[in-house]
Amino acid sequence: KKKTKQKKHPSNSAKNINHYTNVRGLPSIEKIVSSVEDTPRPISTQIIGTIPEWINGNFLRNGPGKFEIGNHKFNHWFDGMALLHQFKISNGQVTYKSRFLSSDSYQTNKEHNRIAISEFGTVTMPDPCKNVFQRFLSRFESHKPTDNANVSFVTYKGDYYVSTETNIMHKVDPETLETTEKVDWSKFIAVNGATAHPHTEPDGTTYNMGNSYTSKGSYYNIIQVPPTKKTEDETLEGASVLCSIPSVDKTKPSYYHSFAMSENYVVFIEQPIKLDLLKIVTGKLRGKSISDSIFWDPKLNTIFHLIHKHSGKVSSIKYLAKPLSTFHQINAFEEDGFLIIDLCASDDGQAITNYNIQNMRKSGEALDEVYNTLSRAFPRRFVLPLNVDRETPYNQNLITRPNSIATSVRIAKNKVFCTHEDLHGEDLHEYGGLEFPQINYHKFNTHPYRYFYGCGFRHLVGDTLIKMDLCGKRMKVWEHPGQYPSEPVFVPSPNATEEDDGVIMSVVITPDESTFLLVLDAKTFEELGRAVVPVNIPYGFHGTFIATA
Repeated sequence: KKKTKQKKHPSNSAKNINHYTNVRGLPSIEKIVSSVEDTPRPISTQIIGTIPEWINGNFLRNGPGKFEIGNHKFNHWFDGMALLHQFKISNGQVTYKSRFLSSDSYQTNKEHNRIAISEFGTVTMPDPCKNVFQRFLSRFESHKPTDNANVSFVTYKGDYYVSTETNIMHKVDPETLETTEKVDWSKFIAVNGATAHPHTEPDGTTYNMGNSYTSKGSYYNIIQVPPTKKTEDETLEGASVLCSIPSVDKTKPSYYHSFAMSENYVVFIEQPIKLDLLKIVTGKLRGKSISDSIFWDPKLNTIFHLIHKHSGKVSSIKYLAKPLSTFHQINAFEEDGFLIIDLCASDDGQAITNYNIQNMRKSGEALDEVYNTLSRAFPRRFVLPLNVDRETPYNQNLITRPNSIATSVRIAKNKVFCTHEDLHGEDLHEYGGLEFPQINYHKFNTHPYRYFYGCGFRHLVGDTLIKMDLCGKRMKVWEHPGQYPSEPVFVPSPNATEEDDGVIMSVVITPDESTFLLVLDAKTFEELGRAVVPVNIPYGFHGTFIATA
């Protein structure tokens, strides 16, 4: 599985399909993107090794768990009905339970025994009981956004929510996994949705981003949510839009999955993955899903927008970079007049459409082809000079940090062009790059840091766990053939003095055997123990650990 140069495949040259790797013989992962039943009553797990007794709390995970309703199948991995998982850890023992999110989408689909609410990659099936004319009219009915919140668990004002990227979140009880309230962002502020990756300050103040669509075009909004509740039953009261940034192309805003935050700035990365709003609006008439309205435009640069968190003022300086695609940031911090942004990025933004269910269930050469045409994501560092003024010279590298090979060059009055530094050595290529990055968030988010953790991707899903040491860019790897670990979550030990004092938790999916919760020593990356679950779990997206006193 060697790194190969990007080449155009001769037989596909008409379609202009890029090949980034030349991997052969990938094993089938069909079973880890297959539907399961939920297990709402806790079941015990088998402990192998030792789960440290100081770990007390709930490890919560979110992801798709049901990929068909009746005879109708969802098209895209992101469309599966949200299944919430809880690993309750106490005194070295672990119980497991799961529950389908009781969303309107889930209930309506169940009631009709068909896909009745459109998802990211799947359009609703017309009601078979309606005549041709009624079916045609139903295409004109108002487009109801899905509330199938299957991406992550997030916190606002101390409450837990599950989120996707529409305007609807669900408040969830982390003990029972039951949905207690449906919350609509647009009832509080003028946005049409919000990301599933907010950032939280130490005091609990939370920042997020969401789009709004007006007669003047589309806007990217920075959202601020207060840290605490004034009354017990409130949700997003007091949320405000810190600032609105107009999309360069009014009808084709950029897609973004997350954003970066440093001590004083929110950083919005406007990447050349575009949403064609006209196509989205007419999609239902044409029987097309939202995923058909997303496209990659490599003729455009990537733009970093800096927003001051306390004033809401947008920097007049635009920081440009070559086209890149990013889903997850690692960290961002300010030091010596520079803003350092670390993120996972690839040079091609067409990946999102490759993750349809049909592709993920392929086997043999067809599966290899899907993988080899996907551009890998790698950790990168951009260094943005904060003090660009009239005196700042043009056409020379402004980065004066020692040992930094990133560059920032002023090319116009308000434009600085940036190139990145790789946050890895050549050896990461052997592991298929890195995604689902995590850090010791509570202590080191927005601060200089040394370690990050992630999944290596020698398959369409993570197949290794990686710890990266930025001092020397050295890696530690956990791997086991045929086992697919999910996003690693760092949990600090009670009396931690060093950044990596703690454990890494990851749910590992094995297609033909049982799933298990893996606990690694974060420092040595050696396995401490695992809790084997006697039921199958599909591969999920994001999770969080909630410590209990």
